Amino acid sequence: MLKDPVKTKNDIVRWIREYFEANGPQCDAVIGISGGKDSSVTAALLTEALGKDRVVGVLMPNGVQSDISDSQEIVSLLGIRSVTVNIKAGVDGLAGAINESLAGSGIPGVESLSRDSMINMPPRLRMSTLYAIAQALPRGGRVVNTCNRSEDHIGYSTKYGDAAGDFSPLCNLLVHEVIQIGEVLGLPERLTRKTPSDGLSGMSDEDKIGFTYACLDHYVLTGECPDQAIREKIDRMHRLNLHKLQLMPGFKLDGQDQTSN
Repeated sequence: MLKDPVKTKNDIVRWIREYFEANGPQCDAVIGISGGKDSSVTAALLTEALGKDRVVGVLMPNGVQSDISDSQEIVSLLGIRSVTVNIKAGVDGLAGAINESLAGSGIPGVESLSRDSMINMPPRLRMSTLYAIAQALPRGGRVVNTCNRSEDHIGYSTKYGDAAGDFSPLCNLLVHEVIQIGEVLGLPERLTRKTPSDGLSGMSDEDKIGFTYACLDHYVLTGECPDQAIREKIDRMHRLNLHKLQLMPGFKLDGQDQTSN
């Protein structure tokens, strides 16, 4: 648990202001609003840091989104500008074009997109949507990453999808700490404690990963996990997904400074 969640909230707000002062003093913040705790808490932090007139929330249902009213609620509560972009036509169009090409490609064992490919396509199109809107804004925009430390630790995100962004206010907060910040901000408990789901696979996050966030948070903080199988699974997921958190490696010519880009 955060020792002083009020101080942490204030520190994040100050950090956001400092980021924009250095990386776009006049720019707006652009955030995908899913209606879950991470986007709700981040949107509230942005609003406090920059003012409601500099935050643009983007709702991106893929067809019919059963809980889109939660997204609409946080936008209304904060009083921020918003736009809704239904990405279904884009997902269906791209998937259809790829499947048609794969079917005639002659590549052994590949005739269509895999289930995981289809699950990860919407987050990548959503990130493309956020950057397109950010670039279209008169003052320009900076896209916020809403991933938390718990998700990042096990790689529970889509590379170049929700794992992307220009800055990341929650990346060092575990799930239970994000909830604490939401409480300090006075957000509705039904949003901050909403059962997390990717909205793609039809399963809750915890059902999909096979353990609770409480278990994960405790293990990350203390190194303690009484269930050996879960401990080994967390370690394996962390090891296999480290590439999502690291900068893209680049080949260096002989004599180049290995620390330079």
